[in-house]
Amino acid sequence: MSMEWNKVFGAVLLAGLIAMLAGFASKVLVHSKPLEKSVYVVATPEGAAPAADKGAAPAGPAPIAPLLAAASPETGQKVAKACAACHSFDKGGANKVGPNLYGIVGGPKGHIQGFSYSDALVKTGGSWTYDDLNKFLYDPKGYAPGTKMTFAGLKKDEDRAAVIAYLRSLADSPQPLPQ
Repeated sequence: MSMEWNKVFGAVLLAGLIAMLAGFASKVLVHSKPLEKSVYVVATPEGAAPAADKGAAPAGPAPIAPLLAAASPETGQKVAKACAACHSFDKGGANKVGPNLYGIVGGPKGHIQGFSYSDALVKTGGSWTYDDLNKFLYDPKGYAPGTKMTFAGLKKDEDRAAVIAYLRSLADSPQPLPQ
């Protein structure tokens, strides 16, 4: 390698050292103070509600019982087409990536014998109530952290109610609606 390349590498190294030392010197010499109040004040009408914190966690799903009375199983069947990639809905239907969902409303969590459910989901225990399905369909990973289900969830209350109404219809004797 020639001396010219050594000079180039030396110049780049020297420039980096100068930039780094300038950064350290500026932190030592300049002491910034946080502002006591905002410089730019946004005028809000009196009595207006404060804006929601964008970093706050979502409030969660709305209660499902009032929405189920007006929910349409036919609409739910259309919304549930997105679920058909991983689940089947027929009585006695085969499991896919996810379990068959026939008879899930009111059935035990982990209702298909021999299907490999997530430990996180099985640990929630109990049966699939309307409220549990609502929370799970809203945010599967929030309901059962560590679940294998990669679906992001249904954020629209009406869509969740329709899907739950459809799942309710998939049973020999559908569960009574909640009061």
